[in-house]
Amino acid sequence: MLFNSYVFVFLFLPVTLFLWYGLNRLGLSRAAQAALAVLSLVFYGYEKPVYVLLILCSVLGNWCISGAIARIDAGKESVLSRRRAGTLFGVLGIGLNLGLLFYFKYYDFFVGNLNRLPGVEFALKHIALPLGISFFTFQQISFMADRMRRTAPHYALPDYLNFVTFFPQLVAGPIVNHGELAPQFEEIGAGARVRERNLLDPGQVQKGLCLFAAGLAKKVLLADKLGVLVDYGYGHTAGLDAVGAFIVMLAYTFQIYFDFSGYSDMAVGLGWMFGIRLPRNFDSPYRAHSVGEFWNRWHMTLNAFFTRYVYIPLGGSRRGMTKKLRNIMIVFLLSGIWHGAAWSFVLWGAAHGLMLCLENLPAVERLSSRLRWFVTFLFVNLAWVLFRSGSLGGAMQFYRRLFSFTYNGSVWELTKQVRASWNYPLQRIAERMFGAEALPVLFLVLSVLLLLAAAALCCGRNAYDVITEREVSGWQAWGVTALFALSVFSFSGVTAFLYFNF
Repeated sequence: MLFNSYVFVFLFLPVTLFLWYGLNRLGLSRAAQAALAVLSLVFYGYEKPVYVLLILCSVLGNWCISGAIARIDAGKESVLSRRRAGTLFGVLGIGLNLGLLFYFKYYDFFVGNLNRLPGVEFALKHIALPLGISFFTFQQISFMADRMRRTAPHYALPDYLNFVTFFPQLVAGPIVNHGELAPQFEEIGAGARVRERNLLDPGQVQKGLCLFAAGLAKKVLLADKLGVLVDYGYGHTAGLDAVGAFIVMLAYTFQIYFDFSGYSDMAVGLGWMFGIRLPRNFDSPYRAHSVGEFWNRWHMTLNAFFTRYVYIPLGGSRRGMTKKLRNIMIVFLLSGIWHGAAWSFVLWGAAHGLMLCLENLPAVERLSSRLRWFVTFLFVNLAWVLFRSGSLGGAMQFYRRLFSFTYNGSVWELTKQVRASWNYPLQRIAERMFGAEALPVLFLVLSVLLLLAAAALCCGRNAYDVITEREVSGWQAWGVTALFALSVFSFSGVTAFLYFNF
C-alpha cells in the first residue's frame, strides 16, 4: 500500500488511528498493539499477500533466537559458557538474516556473475524482490548484533513485532534501532503512557499531520513531476544531446531527494500521529560541503547503521590513516551493494568511498567553503547517474551524451513530457494567445521552473525544522491544508517510491 493513495489516506489511516487510540483509551493496550501489528501486516501485504508469511517467519525466527539467548543467560552454566553459547546463537541469527537477504536480493546477481566463468551455467531464479526486505532485515540484524553483545533485552513478542512491522517505517525506513522504538511499545503495552494520558498529544498529532502533508507534497507535486523527465531521458539516452542530458541529470538529483525525503517526512509524521517517535532521516543533504557531510545528512539512519555495526567494529579511525581509509571503502562498498544488486551500485558506492578518502587529505581542507560545496554537489549529481542507470553500460552511454558538448534539439522532445492535466489550463491559454507553436516553449519553461523550484526548496529551510521548532500557526495550517488537497487531487498520476526498489 502506498502512502500516496486514496485507500491509505481515506480508509487505512483513519481506521488504524481510531483503533489505536480507542483501544488504548479503554485500557486495552495489548489489544491496541495487536491491532496495530495486524494492520501493519495488511499494509505490507496489500499488493502481494504472500510476503506477509515471509516477514512473519523472519520476525518469529529472530524473536525465537533472542529468546534462546535469554534462556541461555538464565542458565546455571559458567558465565564464559553462557556467553559463548549466546554468541553462537547471535551469529546464527545474523547469518539467517543475511541468508534471507542474499537469496531474495542477490542470488541472481551472484549466479549471473558466476555464469561468466568458462563451463559454469547455473539457472537463474528471477526472484521477485519482497517489499522493504533491505530495511526490515537490517533492523533485525542490528537487534541480533546487540543481543549477541548483551546490550539489548529480549522483548515481549508484541513489542518486538511492532518494532519490526510498524507500518510508517516498514518498507522504506528510516532504519530504526531497537532502542529507539521497541521501548516505546513496551511502555505503551504496560499501560504507563496511557494511564498518564500522554499518549494522545493533540499538538504532536497536528505537527504529524503537517509533516505528513509536507512529505506528500514533496513526493506528488515535485518528485513525480520531475520523474517524467527522468524516465524519458533514461529511456532515450542515445538521442539526448548535452543540454538534455544535463537537464535529466539535475531532474533525477532532485527527484530522488524529494521522493525519499518525502517518504521519510511522511513516516516521521505518521509516527507522531500515533504518539511514536521515529528518528530523522534527512537534513538538507544538498547543502553539504563534503561527501562525508552529505552522508551525515542523507539517509542518516543507514549511515548510523554502517557506522555502528561495520565501521567501528573494523576499528574506525583508531588504527591509523591506512586502516581508516580501508574501513571507509568497505563501508561504502557495502552501502552500494545494499542499494542494489548490480555493478553500477557497487561502483556508485566505491566512488563515494573514494571521494571520502580524498577528503581526508590536508589540502582539501584549505579549499574555500563555496568551492567545496560546488565540488560536492557536482560529484553527487554525476554519481547519481550510476545509481539511476541500473547498469554500467547505461551509465557510460549517459556520460558520453552528457560530455558530448552537442546540441541536436532533443531538449524540446524531452521537456514536452511535462504535458499533463496539471498544466492543461496553461496549455490552453498559451495555445489561444500564441498558437500551437508556443507549446514547446511553454513546456521548456515549465521544466526549468520545476528545476528552479526544487533547487530553491533544497536551499531553504527544510519542513522538519520549520514544523518542529514552534507551534503550527493558523496561516501555516491553511497552507498545509492547501498542499494536502492539491496533492490528493494529483493521486491519479502518482508512482511508487523509488526506495521501494532497494
